[in-house]
Amino acid sequence: MTSTARRMFELLEPICLVTFLADECNVELAALGHRTYWDGYFASRAAPLGRVPAEVVHAAFYNFGDGEAARHIPSAWETATPEASLAARERGSAASVRRILGAELACSPGLVRAADLTTKAATSAPTHGRVMYAGMRTVPVPSDPVARLWHSATMLREHRGDGHNAVLLAEGVDGGEAHVLSALEFGIHPPESFGRIHHLPQRRLREIMSGLRERGLVDADGRFTDEGRATKQRIEDRTDALAAAPYAALSPTELAELTSTLEPLTATLVAAGSR
Repeated sequence: MTSTARRMFELLEPICLVTFLADECNVELAALGHRTYWDGYFASRAAPLGRVPAEVVHAAFYNFGDGEAARHIPSAWETATPEASLAARERGSAASVRRILGAELACSPGLVRAADLTTKAATSAPTHGRVMYAGMRTVPVPSDPVARLWHSATMLREHRGDGHNAVLLAEGVDGGEAHVLSALEFGIHPPESFGRIHHLPQRRLREIMSGLRERGLVDADGRFTDEGRATKQRIEDRTDALAAAPYAALSPTELAELTSTLEPLTATLVAAGSR
């Protein structure tokens, strides 16, 4: 099932990425009064958790710098309720998927079947130890097939993310260090230039790189050592293993059908850059 989890991640991730890369979600959140992209991001993604304090959002998201959540939570919820932000996120994301796919694919029997099977998987896994996934499980599943596909893909993304965070914690890798390892895997050098961390204070970036060097994960030039590369691969393998549970709800025939119905949808989204 580990290879299944990896393949499903490859097929479902582009469906989720429209939330962050396309315009419609940002437009919907801005219409609520959220002043910046990050106000809308934190408010809408954390919304299934309810009006929790910034410390809880920071812990659940895991990979943001100190104080970043607190710049947006709870102030963003004074602009719009969690429920309104969550609805805007879903509305905008579904609109992006529908626009990019076009009427033929968005209204196809294949998309409906993909939504049904993705939802079956997404609503079948245990929630213990998975805060973000558990939060998403409390949100009603939309009836519209396109919205249902995005919603269920996002549930599975949060399920995988919760497991990934658990692996990082077990490996002793904090959020900033995780971004450096990902940057190196993407071929970004220097890794400090990666968009998710380049804005951090220089002192913090030096601390991150120094800690990784001391543990033998990066070399003096800020590149992977053999141990660093092996550690990153181990993290990904263990994340795949922890992400496999939802797909046990599907029969081999259903898994094959889900793969075949998702492939043309994902290819269209990827070709458009999820924009």
